Amino acid sequence: MAPGQKSGPALFLGLELATDQLRASIVDESLELVGVECVDFDSELPEYQTQGGIFTTPGDAYTTPVDMWVKALDFLLEKLARNHDVTRIKAIGGCAQYAVVWWKSTPIPSFPALDPRLPLHSQLPPNTFSLANTPVAQDTSAHTHALALEALLGGPDLMAARVGTCASASLLSAQLLRVRESWTSDVWSRTGKIQLASTFIASMIVGEWVNIGEAEACATGMWSHVAGQANQGHWDDGVLEIIGGSREEGRRIRGWLGEVDLTSGRKTANLSRYICERYGFEPDTIVTPFTSDYLSAYLSICPSLGDAVLSFGPMDTLMTPAQHYIPTRLYSLFPHPAQDTNEKRRYIAMLTSRNADVPRALVRDMYTKSWSAFDRLVAIVPPGGSIGLDDKLFSFWLLQPDSYPLSHVKGIYRFETGIKVNEFRDLRANPRCLLESQVLSFRVRWSRMVSTGVLGSNVTRNRGNVQAPSPSPSALASSGQSARAASLGLPFDPYDFSPLPTRVLVTGAAANFPSVANLVGDVFNASVFMPNTQVDSAQVVPHRNAPAPGFPSRASLGGAYMARWIWGKERSSVVSGSSAGRGLGGFEEEIRRLHGKRWVASGCTLLRTNVNAPLGGNPGSGANSGTSTPYGARSGLGSTVFVEEEEDELEEMERNRGLLAPASVFAGGFADRDLGRDIGRMRALPGSADALSSGGPSGVQPSTTTFAASDPNAGRVSPGGTGGSAATSVPQATSLTPVTALPTLDGEAQIGLAKVAEADVDAFMTYAAIVPEYCRLEGMLCKSLV
Repeated sequence: MAPGQKSGPALFLGLELATDQLRASIVDESLELVGVECVDFDSELPEYQTQGGIFTTPGDAYTTPVDMWVKALDFLLEKLARNHDVTRIKAIGGCAQYAVVWWKSTPIPSFPALDPRLPLHSQLPPNTFSLANTPVAQDTSAHTHALALEALLGGPDLMAARVGTCASASLLSAQLLRVRESWTSDVWSRTGKIQLASTFIASMIVGEWVNIGEAEACATGMWSHVAGQANQGHWDDGVLEIIGGSREEGRRIRGWLGEVDLTSGRKTANLSRYICERYGFEPDTIVTPFTSDYLSAYLSICPSLGDAVLSFGPMDTLMTPAQHYIPTRLYSLFPHPAQDTNEKRRYIAMLTSRNADVPRALVRDMYTKSWSAFDRLVAIVPPGGSIGLDDKLFSFWLLQPDSYPLSHVKGIYRFETGIKVNEFRDLRANPRCLLESQVLSFRVRWSRMVSTGVLGSNVTRNRGNVQAPSPSPSALASSGQSARAASLGLPFDPYDFSPLPTRVLVTGAAANFPSVANLVGDVFNASVFMPNTQVDSAQVVPHRNAPAPGFPSRASLGGAYMARWIWGKERSSVVSGSSAGRGLGGFEEEIRRLHGKRWVASGCTLLRTNVNAPLGGNPGSGANSGTSTPYGARSGLGSTVFVEEEEDELEEMERNRGLLAPASVFAGGFADRDLGRDIGRMRALPGSADALSSGGPSGVQPSTTTFAASDPNAGRVSPGGTGGSAATSVPQATSLTPVTALPTLDGEAQIGLAKVAEADVDAFMTYAAIVPEYCRLEGMLCKSLV
């Protein structure tokens, strides 16, 4: 649409540099969505020949061209100037994927001067950067370097105590070490500055070097945070010296990193003259601190104490508010990215798993032909793969190097009746056992995290919408619970759900599956909520982590919310002469206040979830899903929507094998049937299943023909569309039926959340009973006993 009149209420822009797209969301003063734009790297910048915005090579390398980001920013700013009244935008916030930009020393120390008559990419060519293609978060090629650094620092516990996190392949410290040791020396010698992608984008629009925020500094593996003392953190010189190989190189790295912004609750700078003159923004537009995409998405959901934010994607993450800074190897800990210096220090604890979308995509292609069939198998197969308590099935899909405690484990491991097997006797158990393993891992690690005290006291936690009473006798003392935990060989009582999250707030394409949402609610015995933006987006394209066209991403909304919060504080301080800000002061409190004010003024109307979203259309690359895997053709969560040969395999399985038979059929864990002989159309890797299933340090390298059952381009369709122009007839696909909103209380509805699954105490007890065996098997893997 053409730009409107150059006057009106204030607007706030949030930017997100994602893996596959550069996105923008615009909200008004009441946080109502008014605009959405994006640049899809694969379709709009085809000259870079990326898949899902990244390059993949056999092994663990995932990289992306930095020049593509610069050109995409040109395109996005042109779209914003063309379609929106940018003079009304008062503040800009943003975020980016976790990646590093390596600048050559030529434009240092001043930021390159930019000519408003020319686009950015013509003034910042690829040779501006010493490393043209930079690793992204999915890259695990620095994993061995991360483990080496951890060992040099004394092990995971000592490393976590020193820099707030233990070894991870995505740590900036590990990537620096890898570049120095494994890359040609000219990359290192030509470098004059390094920036995280978030501060890189912020520098582009500010026109000067922007310092990294402390929350992101804590994720580098080089920053030492001092708890309880504001402005007292520092780069760890000992770690820098190890990375650089000498004290002199360590000081050089410190110069590359620059200073750290320890005050996240104030503006960074005003918009650059270049952006204002070229695209029509106002010179007084402020730019607020940019942060990581996962932290920005966390901010957009406004979790309360006791909530867990579970994000499914290329890497699954679980984040929760933490009241204390108690670093251990069990989790990563960051200062809250939006807080004032005069408020009590708050933190965010995070658990991560790299083995996320990739195993889900692989299991989908090995055992089903569609996400719809995958979802139905998960829903139909009983918990643990069988009715009985003594013959549960367990699987661990560790295809990529992960964090503690599985940092040294790689491979696929399956267990029946406690014994390692190459394949389950019934292949249909694989999808559910995979998801159970992924969710149970977070449930177990949460309980271990709670025992450290980092989250604070459990006494004041309200179980929210969970109305079922505890299955334990009300008079059970804590000593009795400890005795039961000790008898099970665990540091926590798996039957006690009081330390578990009050609510689980989910995002990501996997959460669109009703079976997954219900599984999360069962394992945690908590109601599951999803942002309305994702619920509605899933009705258009349910298979993608990236939002459907016209729908905002949560991370870009988090940037817009941050911009609105800081703009309100800045305006209030000008009027009142103080820096106290507006409303209740804290970020979450102010965002909830604005949502509540809008809710009342609008007559209890839900937040708008999209702007001019099409009912159908090309969903774009949709590849912010980790599905550009080293396994060949892309076919994972959210990559593209495929027309399958047929989508009725489950009906056939039901007819032939009685999948919907009475519960007694499952009593033996499907012991008497091997569907591999009967389902000839089931996708499987070349050769025997045993060859794939064997675990061990060698891992798995499926053939590139595994996912090539049909031509992806020929099979691409869009919701409501016919897809392609082929003259041949294509069988009708049965699409996945995504989650839908359940009745939701006003408190959640007004901030844009919808309930998608209820707590079930009986199902929780079923999973509590198998937690000890899960922990035993996990311990065996960690000790290399299998």
